[in-house]
Amino acid sequence: MSKVLNRPIRVLVAKVGLDGHDRGAKVIATSLRDAGMEVIYTGLRQTPEMVVNTALQEDVDAIGISILSGAHMTVFPKLIHLMKEKEMDDVLLTGGGIIPEGDRRKLADLGVGELFPPGTTMASIVAYIKEWVTQNRNF
Repeated sequence: MSKVLNRPIRVLVAKVGLDGHDRGAKVIATSLRDAGMEVIYTGLRQTPEMVVNTALQEDVDAIGISILSGAHMTVFPKLIHLMKEKEMDDVLLTGGGIIPEGDRRKLADLGVGELFPPGTTMASIVAYIKEWVTQNRNF
């Protein structure tokens, strides 16, 4: 059953590790904000621990990770592990970047949400986050 959220959806957008290419993350953050969401952008060179702690402090509904470094099979499992430790089971972990289809399937099996490749429309990302949050977030 779909629920109604009486406040804007809160999304944390982050770049984890040494990946210094943040243009895509900034475009996503702006697009989510333009869609009515509240966005917290952490900037470059975050650790998984920093991301999860910020997400917990900011009471976000979703975490979006932009990753182009090839470290997705290390970063996303670490984030999932930390989120489970902090009992953040109703927070969406999503993201995008250069992630091969086979790796996207493996990460989905671990609990990572949709991972969007380059060229994905902003409208589809916004729609996915809105739908996931209204169906899964405990509020």
